[in-house]
Amino acid sequence: MARGFLLRCPNCGKGPLFTAYLKVAPACSCCGEDLHHQRADDAPPYFTMMIVGHIVVPAMLIVERLWHPALAIHFVLWTLATLGLTFGLMPSVKGAIVGLQWALRMHGFDTSAPPRDGE
Repeated sequence: MARGFLLRCPNCGKGPLFTAYLKVAPACSCCGEDLHHQRADDAPPYFTMMIVGHIVVPAMLIVERLWHPALAIHFVLWTLATLGLTFGLMPSVKGAIVGLQWALRMHGFDTSAPPRDGE
């Protein structure tokens, strides 16, 4: 999961995991590990929202208690913080999910199991 979080191939840790912002490479350019069958689906956005929410909400409460900024300041500050954290963390969280699937041999990463229909 750590290799995936660092946007690297979960097998070798050297090749890039993504070809674009959230598009997983079909295979690792260094070790050749097939990555096309990963199924991260809705897990990365869900976990990213949980992480960002646990960072932004306490920070918002602390800022309000300490400095009492105007509502316009709150709006701008927390909108930018939420968007920045969300777009910044999403690839790493998706990489960690792909790394977890690889480590647990889920969704076609298990080469010893016969392929199921549609994989």
